[in-house]
Amino acid sequence: MEVAVLAIIFGSIFGVFYLYFSTRNKERLALIEKGADAKIFASGKGQSSFGKVFILNIALLSMGIGLGILIGSILNTTLGLEEEVAFPASIFLTAGAALFVGFNMTKKMDKE
Repeated sequence: MEVAVLAIIFGSIFGVFYLYFSTRNKERLALIEKGADAKIFASGKGQSSFGKVFILNIALLSMGIGLGILIGSILNTTLGLEEEVAFPASIFLTAGAALFVGFNMTKKMDKE
C-alpha cells in the first residue's frame, strides 16, 4: 500500500513537470514557426528572475511562520487562549501577511 502511495505522489510530480516543460516547448516552437524573434524567451532587465522571487517568498514565509508561532505562544500564555486556536490562527495570519509583503516586494522589483 505504501509503495502505491509513493508511486502516485512521484508520478503526479513527474506529470506536472512533464506537462509544464512539454507545453512550454510546444508554445515556443509555435512562436518560432510564426516568425517571432527568439529574444522574447530571454529574461530582460525589467523582469525579475524566478529564483530571486522564490527565495524572497520562501524567506518571508518562513519568517511569517516563526512570528506566528511566537505570537501564538504569547497569546496562549498571557491571554489564556487555547493552543488549538492561538497557534493556527496566528501562524496563518502572519504567513498570509508575509506572502502579501512578498507579493508587493516582487511588484517593486519588476518595476525597477
